[in-house]
Amino acid sequence: MVSEPNSSVITKFWQCLMNLPNEFTIKVVNVMLQLKELGKEDPRRVIHSLKVAFAITLVSTFYYLKPLYDSFGSSAMWAVMTVVVVSEFSVGATLGKGLNRGLATFLAGVLGLGSYYMVHSISRGNTTIEPILLGIIIFLATAGATYIRFIPLMKARYDYGLLVFILTFCLVSVSSYRDHEIIDTAQDRVTTILVGGLISVLVNIFLCPVWAGGDLHNLASKNIEKLGNFLEGFGDEYFGTLEAGELNKSLMQGYKSVLNAKQVEDNLVNFARWEPCHGRFRFQYPWQQYQKIGNLSRQCAYRIDALNGFLNNFTKTPKEIKSKIQEPCIKMSMETGKALKQLSISIHKMVPPTSAETHIATSKIYATNLRSMIKTKLWEDTNLFEVVPVVTVASLLLDVVSSTEKLAESIQELSILAKFKNKESKVAADDEKEIPQTCSDSSGPQHVIIIN
Repeated sequence: MVSEPNSSVITKFWQCLMNLPNEFTIKVVNVMLQLKELGKEDPRRVIHSLKVAFAITLVSTFYYLKPLYDSFGSSAMWAVMTVVVVSEFSVGATLGKGLNRGLATFLAGVLGLGSYYMVHSISRGNTTIEPILLGIIIFLATAGATYIRFIPLMKARYDYGLLVFILTFCLVSVSSYRDHEIIDTAQDRVTTILVGGLISVLVNIFLCPVWAGGDLHNLASKNIEKLGNFLEGFGDEYFGTLEAGELNKSLMQGYKSVLNAKQVEDNLVNFARWEPCHGRFRFQYPWQQYQKIGNLSRQCAYRIDALNGFLNNFTKTPKEIKSKIQEPCIKMSMETGKALKQLSISIHKMVPPTSAETHIATSKIYATNLRSMIKTKLWEDTNLFEVVPVVTVASLLLDVVSSTEKLAESIQELSILAKFKNKESKVAADDEKEIPQTCSDSSGPQHVIIIN
């Protein structure tokens, strides 16, 4: 007779066994849903997968067609490997990897063969000296190439090429000691690698190309727009001038993606510099200017992130204290948000950022008024601990105005370098309101809290 503990173990095991098909089905469905969601987010991912499959199928003919296989033999596999390694999502990334691999393979092959013949002529068949000289050459070449990889410019653009150079040089130099038909082998491998890289690049350029430069351009525009979305809603949200539900809070939180965009921007800038002229982007387009714009956008996003902390602050500041600087803060936040949106549009439309100048000028006047108010006797007879959060918010808004002005200057510089069309933007801002007048400083004594 089976004991009760053993019976419960058998029952649990049987239940787990019976649930396996359902759990497996659920996991498969979840994976399929994730794959579907990936395709919906960016349909270019599906197209890229088909392009890579087509390139590999095309280069596989080196094995399938007998005349090609007789010409290259087993070295034809290097063409397939090259397509697998070189094929990237964007044209710039594929071109960068393809040129790095092709040039590095060619240079390493030539230098490897040169080293072999130089050592062979010096040693004159001496089996003791020859491996020692080859070892010294390999040591010096690999040490030098590895050290060059630490140079920032080389690391950013040619790191993959240096790795391929080290690998190919070592393969050619070492194998040349035993394989006396090294010239034919090296020639076949270099040829198949160049053919594989060329096929991968051509497929990426002529079949639904994905341009890293276009992605970088759109990313810069969208990031600035996200900052503007937050600032347009911040004033009303902080001072509680709108009813609950009237603001799209999820839209306001879009700025957070800007905080972690540096790596993506740096990669896109590197890839875009490899790309030929295409669309609206001419030859020698100033891609590096986008890094400056991205850095200024993140500086603004950091200040916005600090402002966002005051929206979720559990220590509530009395409304009567907030109301003292409510109007200039709301106006300043709104005008700065509009300016950022106009800057975003000017990048997207590739026109000079003239439409943002009015909003920036208006926000600067409200900023001057706010500074004057803070320096007056406005905070007398109030609790200093209740005043500090409000003044901090005002200070952060003043910093945001300054950051926006610097961002506008950087975009203006981009418009000059990229030769944006000098025409009025047809997507100008809303009807311009009357610019307020700067209030004069009070002649009374100043409060101890001063914002410079």
